[in-house]
Amino acid sequence: MSQPPGEAQFDFGEATVEIAGVRVKAALAVMTLPYSDAFFVSAYPRECTETFQAGHVAAFEFFGGVPTKTAYDNTSIAVTKIIGPNERTLTREFLRLEGHFLFTHRFCRVARGNEKGHVENLVGYGRRNFLVPVPSFETFTELNAHLARRCEVDLDRRLRGKGATKAERLEEDRDAMLQLPENTFEPCRVESRRANSLSVVRFDRNDYSVPTAFAHHEVIVSGGIEQISISSGPELVATHPREWGREHTTSDPRHYLALLERKPGALDFARPLERWELPICFALLRRRLEADLGSSGTREFIKVLRLMERSTLRELTGAVEAAIAIGATSADAISLIVFHRQERPVGLFSLDGHPHLKSVAIDPPDLSAYAALTEKGA
Repeated sequence: MSQPPGEAQFDFGEATVEIAGVRVKAALAVMTLPYSDAFFVSAYPRECTETFQAGHVAAFEFFGGVPTKTAYDNTSIAVTKIIGPNERTLTREFLRLEGHFLFTHRFCRVARGNEKGHVENLVGYGRRNFLVPVPSFETFTELNAHLARRCEVDLDRRLRGKGATKAERLEEDRDAMLQLPENTFEPCRVESRRANSLSVVRFDRNDYSVPTAFAHHEVIVSGGIEQISISSGPELVATHPREWGREHTTSDPRHYLALLERKPGALDFARPLERWELPICFALLRRRLEADLGSSGTREFIKVLRLMERSTLRELTGAVEAAIAIGATSADAISLIVFHRQERPVGLFSLDGHPHLKSVAIDPPDLSAYAALTEKGA
């Protein structure tokens, strides 16, 4: 079945890859342009809403435009209900993707995957030619850079019976495509969740911490390819690297410091702090505080750690080193050092960009009275 320029097909496949020394099954997002036979492959840890979106975004950028219509099977990522041969109830996230890029869709009839046979053939071609033998990369980002290069090289091929290369026919595809929108699209899945009594939120079978003040609160989780963002109303309360395994807990030690300030005896036993490696100066600071203040020194040390709620670890480390050097090791003293260093000097006022002020003249002050005083003092 021939297709006019500017239309696409999309599907997922699988391939074995090695990431950071571990062999895993990768989900291959493949978009093809049947007219030119150009195609783009990107790989992700799993087939899901956000990788479905990311595969589209990466393909559109590679092709330099947005296909006017894309064919799909009836994946649950896009379809919530099939109504007859042609009608579908679509998911919110698929509609968000389609609404941003303004393309239209065509879903194959049930059990008629051959209606998008072009992409199914190129899923196999990409796996055999780009991922055999099993490639090894440190990250999926590096793997996708490799796949993009291979797809670029593939554009130089000329298909049998065609008078032009894929790259030359791709130009005709581009002429028929929609332009890429100016605003970027963020591939993510957004869900409402509730933080439990341990101040963790479950998303996609993994747990992520939030500050203890948000325990038992409703939050919004935005799961992207590389990062999880957690918000309460308009406030962003936590971010974490995305975990693609199962039943993992990702904790930020800073989220539990407010609670530990009330219960300082738990500092050495709190599980979220087990693997928290701080620069050596922090251990020295704690010893000095506890030697000077006894049991209250631990609480004072936690107050110092809480300064990371408003500063970076690097900034706080520099302040702690400076405080130890001058012997001012209280939390208040270290706080002053941190925020003094964060202050930026006020720049000199310039009339550039303010032409209406250039005509304003201010008479110089009369300093004769001051001069008379200085003469008498002399």
